[in-house]
Amino acid sequence: MKKLNRTNATETTSYPTRILQFGEGNFLRAFTDWIVDKMNKEIGFNAGVDVVQPLPNGMVDMLNDQDGLYHVYLKGIKNGKPVTEFSLIDCINKGINPYSEFESYKESILNPDLRFVFSNTTEAGISWEDSDTLDMAPQNSFPAKVAAMLYMRYKEFDGDKSKGLIFFACELIDRNGDMLKKFVLQHAEKWNLGNDFISWVNEACCFCSTLVDRIVPGFPKDEIKEIQEELGYEDNLVVVGEYFHLWVIEAPEWVQDEFPAEKAGLEVKFVKDMKRFREQKVQVLNGCHTGSYAVSYLSGIETVRDAYENLEVGSFMKELVYDEVLTVLDGTEKELKKFANKILERFANPFIRHQWQSIALNAMSKWETRNLPSLINFEQKHGMLPQKLVFSLAAMIAYFKGEANGEAYNVQDDEWIVDFYKEAWAECDGRPISIYNLCEKVLSLDKVWKQNLNEIPNLTITVSHYLFLITQVGMKKAVKAVLSEDNPLMQITIDKMSN
Repeated sequence: MKKLNRTNATETTSYPTRILQFGEGNFLRAFTDWIVDKMNKEIGFNAGVDVVQPLPNGMVDMLNDQDGLYHVYLKGIKNGKPVTEFSLIDCINKGINPYSEFESYKESILNPDLRFVFSNTTEAGISWEDSDTLDMAPQNSFPAKVAAMLYMRYKEFDGDKSKGLIFFACELIDRNGDMLKKFVLQHAEKWNLGNDFISWVNEACCFCSTLVDRIVPGFPKDEIKEIQEELGYEDNLVVVGEYFHLWVIEAPEWVQDEFPAEKAGLEVKFVKDMKRFREQKVQVLNGCHTGSYAVSYLSGIETVRDAYENLEVGSFMKELVYDEVLTVLDGTEKELKKFANKILERFANPFIRHQWQSIALNAMSKWETRNLPSLINFEQKHGMLPQKLVFSLAAMIAYFKGEANGEAYNVQDDEWIVDFYKEAWAECDGRPISIYNLCEKVLSLDKVWKQNLNEIPNLTITVSHYLFLITQVGMKKAVKAVLSEDNPLMQITIDKMSN
């Protein structure tokens, strides 16, 4: 079988690099790069992409080994009918590891044709790192990298405002573009880069907050041989995604003129205020994912579709969304239910095997972003705790033990979080008071939660009740108990915790 590269794949086009992308993972390749590919082919957008690996270890070597080529395999429902679609993506020019190829990285930064920057560095990526300095090659944090790269361009082009950049931040945090700009300017102040440079950043650059929506299960390892046979190429970077896509971008009208995605028939919406779109999408779609992953995985269910079609776990997911999350969102009941119906319908996509383990990546920061606002708003609005959301928090703590039914599994999160749970679970002997102390430690992690969650009335004891129940009877029976308010298992748990 032929290896996928630009020598063997003859029907490819080369485009001038106009986009620098931080992130080489499945999502950006199946979403933003797919969108750019469509724009190139449908409306002559004529933009190539240089992809920067945000961390020392990543996938750019694999990307370069295929000359930036790969296939996106979309599966889903279109106009009520199941569809599948392959696209050969040829807009990526090269991948760069800035930790080992700094000069190549610098060359891309100083490219006079560069206009756009895309990023998806995970929820934890847009953050402040006090140890970053201007002379590092490169800096550790993404905002520091951006501050340094902009300063390079500012000096190289003598403050020419036409050489400013447009940033489309795709991280799943609120006001992602605004947060990125905030930290960039903080670094500029700390590094004493001068008022003229700060004015150039404010006037010549645009930091757009965006909202992205497409389920991307990633590499289809279970069917890759059949897919490669169908493609006729050895493509080791095939990425599977659902057919549905939506990109909401909060930006001035002139940005839309420069990035006219709607002319290519794409679901890219430029808006003046994205708050309503973000709250609905993040708290319903992403919130249901993150709120259900531990419940599902510890019940022995590996994919979203299988969980949604499971009697108990599927009921848990629906009740979490309809009974708790929707009650605190802005909008009419009819509008919100219609939106939720559309979202949950996607979970049953027969073509998609969305693995819970991929959703579990960096779960702590995801839960803080996607689920905590719903929990806090529910408690404030209704004067009581949302039981499914609280149970999902207990399930996440159970998941971070890294072991269920005598079998170990890999937990992926920031190293300090993994170490924290390893130590905390090692100190827990399973007694009710020990479970309570464990929950108290987790809820006090203000580095994650941005507050002490133990201060929310009754949250600590309720989480500990659920966690004790999970440890005593297992996740399957615990889910049944939480779905039934008068289930005797719940009362037995409360009695044991009280003694």
